[in-house]
Amino acid sequence: MHPLIEGILSATELRMAGVRQSFDRLESRDLIGSAMSARDRGLIPVIAEIKPRAISRTLRDGEAARIARFYESMGACGISVLTEPTYFLGSISSLEEARTSTSIPVLRKDFIIDRKQIREAEADLVLLIASIADIEDLMEDVRAAGMEPLIEVHDEHELDRAADAGATIVGINNRDLRTLEVDLRRFEALGPLARDIGLFTVAESGVRSREDALRMMSAGADAILIGTSIMKNPALLGEITGANSSPA
Repeated sequence: MHPLIEGILSATELRMAGVRQSFDRLESRDLIGSAMSARDRGLIPVIAEIKPRAISRTLRDGEAARIARFYESMGACGISVLTEPTYFLGSISSLEEARTSTSIPVLRKDFIIDRKQIREAEADLVLLIASIADIEDLMEDVRAAGMEPLIEVHDEHELDRAADAGATIVGINNRDLRTLEVDLRRFEALGPLARDIGLFTVAESGVRSREDALRMMSAGADAILIGTSIMKNPALLGEITGANSSPA
């Protein structure tokens, strides 16, 4: 694992002493249905990410809500919120703002390594990274809380592990967490395998243009998670989804 990721995991372990359960169970919003609805409207289904690290600062009060509403207006089928504070400058409050200010599904993106983190904040989906987490046990806890796990994988072994554990939604990360290098060919290799298994498949990392997005869709993506490029240039989202050119 890359030293940066190891540092984030160490910081996460230290923070867990202060984690408190904040809810019992909730009714989650359906990402698969939202993505299908976007496609029915002629849009590329994008899970648009609120990623403070991309703009090198923490978000001000109310800013996550404004970004989330803009993402929804630009045709996003879901919103991802980075809540990891040490490196990604995220926060639970940004997640709460995004979910209460929009009607589309919201993904909590963090380094979840302990079940105590799962009920820390309400979301519709929770990212579980196969290379760092005991996904089999954590998936049960996520679903017991009324949320859906999105299992992130990077190779065929992790994909098989996710499928065997009963995953419904997988994210194939084009970024290798061992080196942090990004290669869109990673999804092109694994995406068709995931689709053949019957999984809803999300392409993660490295999409910077509509052409990149179309490339991922051609390889079998059901949705695409985009963060850095649209945080730096929000207008790009409407171009990628097609909302800027859609009569709807």
